[in-house]
Amino acid sequence: MSKQVRVRFAPSPTGPLHIGGVRTALFNYLFAKKHGGVFYLRIEDTDQNRFVPGAEEYIMEALEWLGIAPSETIGKNEKFGPYRQSERKDLYKQYADQLIESGNAYYAFDSAESLDSLRKQYESEGKTFIYNWSIREKLDTSLVISKEETDKRIASGADYVIRFKTPVNETLHLNDIIRGDIKFETNLLDDKVLFKSDGMPTYHLANIVDDHLMETSHVIRGEEWLPSMPLHVLLYKAFGWEAPEFAHLPLILKPIGNGKLSKRDGDKMGFPVFPLEWKSEEGISSGYREKGFFPEAVINFLALLGWNDGTNQELFSLEELCEKFDLNRVHKAGAKFDPEKNKWFNHQYLQKQSDESLAKAFAPILAEKGISSEVSGALNVTKITSLIKERANFVSDFWELSDYFFVAPTSYDEKAAKNWKEETPNLMQQLISILENIGDFTSVNIETIVKDWMTKNEIGMGKVMQPFRLSLVGALKGPHLFDIVELIGKEETIKRLEKAIASL
Repeated sequence: MSKQVRVRFAPSPTGPLHIGGVRTALFNYLFAKKHGGVFYLRIEDTDQNRFVPGAEEYIMEALEWLGIAPSETIGKNEKFGPYRQSERKDLYKQYADQLIESGNAYYAFDSAESLDSLRKQYESEGKTFIYNWSIREKLDTSLVISKEETDKRIASGADYVIRFKTPVNETLHLNDIIRGDIKFETNLLDDKVLFKSDGMPTYHLANIVDDHLMETSHVIRGEEWLPSMPLHVLLYKAFGWEAPEFAHLPLILKPIGNGKLSKRDGDKMGFPVFPLEWKSEEGISSGYREKGFFPEAVINFLALLGWNDGTNQELFSLEELCEKFDLNRVHKAGAKFDPEKNKWFNHQYLQKQSDESLAKAFAPILAEKGISSEVSGALNVTKITSLIKERANFVSDFWELSDYFFVAPTSYDEKAAKNWKEETPNLMQQLISILENIGDFTSVNIETIVKDWMTKNEIGMGKVMQPFRLSLVGALKGPHLFDIVELIGKEETIKRLEKAIASL
């Protein structure tokens, strides 16, 4: 690549960042890192009516948490600042004027009412109204009225917009890194509004001007922007600027049915679609962070939604993703969001965590459950964590998988209780006597002694082991039985056996 790679993520601060937006940011980040380039964040807040307080801070915090923070943004390496479009608004008028002067744009004074009336008239005739070459010279525009009249109207404060004058009878052959050659007929395009009389540019003008001034080399964005590609390329041409390369990413699709993944899908199926929790008047929307996902797991999962490296490898560190990422391996077709696979990735990353760090993360849950530090301190929580983590997807699963270590069972699984036979109380009483006489109360030693007793007395394994587990756990679940015995200790083990004899 001859010029320096400079790519951007340019969200609007209109609410929380959707997981589709996160993937766009991620693919930009990976592409920049792969080519030793720059990934920058620009906030596109020209539409002040849709601005939501706190959204900008949310976007920054989300990228930071995910480990894909930009190298340049508001307050950080502001080489091409400002990075907030609303602070750049004085720039855009000169570029809109430039297009007027070169004949690539024109003033339109049509009122909303007149356009609405025209639209209805077209509909009544079974036609589609498009504001383009076919109609622009019949409307209230500077293409029809004189320059003097145009200037007079603007000076008197009349409402106007500046529209792009789309070329007529041209076929555009454009290249997209992911989709290849795409053909557009200019006669089917509308003359988009670029600038409004309130002094604010529309997305299209601000986006092109900023991408040019900030030296953006590649525009990597969602598929929904594909219809804007011909206008953007034509704008570059009208300004006489070199256009960046374009790559339009596939949609992230619903787990069930057709269409783009939405917040409603997450609400319905119980998975987050936002990186961080978002609070609004409508309520609280859950986030990946608060649901207990590891940021590395979220990144790994998202990277494989629409891209693979051509192998069967599924687990990648961020460094590996940066090294292997290639836009030519991004698929054209949409990628279905799989909530179960999402959890699977988190399970894999949970297994990679140290037992100490997981025990630390488990501590607040124990405190919340009313387990005093005295109780948890007497037990080896790190060891308990190591025994149960294999069955967990999240740290929040730990309590359900280990409650019996901390609290004796108050009830017994009915199905499992069928293993409690007539001779069971007597066998459990004998077991108590054996346990009382064990000095070295470690898992391996207890197991050896108990199994020797069963072998010598020709007692079937199931006759002892199942009632023993039921007494300690309340169900036939949990890790290796003798590990449980060692961890809860001799006194507690005997107490639970005695309680089971009395209860069952």
